[in-house]
Amino acid sequence: MMYRFLADLVVIFHLLFIIFALLGGLLIIWRGIMVVIHIPAVIWVTVVSFKGWICPLTPLENQLRQAAGDKGYSGGFVEHYLIPVIYPPALNFEVQVVLGFAALTVNIVIYAFVYYWYKHRQGRTHE
Repeated sequence: MMYRFLADLVVIFHLLFIIFALLGGLLIIWRGIMVVIHIPAVIWVTVVSFKGWICPLTPLENQLRQAAGDKGYSGGFVEHYLIPVIYPPALNFEVQVVLGFAALTVNIVIYAFVYYWYKHRQGRTHE
C-alpha cells in the first residue's frame, strides 16, 4: 500500500515538473529568482526530449509499483500517461523531438512575454 502511494506521488511530482518546465517562466514575474530554477528544468526537459532519454522518475515509479505488487510499464512517463491523451499510442523518437521543440517554443514565448512585461513595468516606474 505504501509503495503504491509513493509511486502515485512520483507520478504527481513528475507531472508538476513537466508543467513547471513548460509554464514556470511565468513565475519569474512573481519572483525573479525563479529563473535560476526554471532554466535548468527547461534544459533538462529539452535534452531528454531531443535525446530520446527516459526521465529517471519513470524507473523509480516502476520500481515502486513492482514493490507494491503491480505491474510496471515500459517506455517513459510521457509515453505512458500523456501521449495516450494527446496522441495515438506508440511514442517514437520523432514525436518526442516535436514535444521538445514545443516545450522550447512555449518557453521562448513566455520569456519574451516576461521580458516585455519587465520592460513595460520599468517604463512606468520611471515616468
